Amino acid sequence: MKTLKELINKEALGWAAVKKLMMNSKNTVQVLPRSPKRADEELLRLQISTKSPVGAIVFETGGILVDDGWLRILGSGSMKLNRGMMEWNKGKSYINEGEKGGFLLVAEDVIGGYFAINAGELGDEIGKIYYFAPNTLRWESLECGYSEFINWAFNGDLSLFYKAYKWDTWKEDVTAIDGNQVYSLMLSGISQDELIKSAASKKVVSVQEQILSALKALDS
Repeated sequence: MKTLKELINKEALGWAAVKKLMMNSKNTVQVLPRSPKRADEELLRLQISTKSPVGAIVFETGGILVDDGWLRILGSGSMKLNRGMMEWNKGKSYINEGEKGGFLLVAEDVIGGYFAINAGELGDEIGKIYYFAPNTLRWESLECGYSEFINWAFNGDLSLFYKAYKWDTWKEDVTAIDGNQVYSLMLSGISQDELIKSAASKKVVSVQEQILSALKALDS
């Protein structure tokens, strides 16, 4: 197990790369404040150097909210996103401290879609980001690594990716829930127009409840 000193890159190369992507981002990006103690603990549990973007984001941020909070990138935890990456993964991708899980949950959206780095359990493409789609209830490869995923989050066409799911008042509704809640959408027996316009087509649930569908899909 590497020490904290070994994991922290003094040149902050990973964080510099993330900030460069953030500098001229097309989508709104909010870096959440970190707690130094919590950041140290999460990085130690993660065991990935801050030379890499994933280690840098865990160590340097309490998390990142993208697209007015629609997309949440996990860091070390903050008031608005009160879950560290490794804290959130425990009991899902791994059970005991020090174990290497078959995937690593790294981000989510407010409709219960989850993004994870595949380490063998999600499919054949090792090291790629997989997305648990709430409409298909399946994990699907996005055919990109973590760095490419961060670039897509900051600069990609999220409106196109989520075109079928963003309702008229989504911005206001996103601010009405906290970082441990998501919207569960009624995706069967309802038209796209009804989904977009109807508040009755969605309900607020905890992420702990919603992610059970994503974990269950691994057994099917």
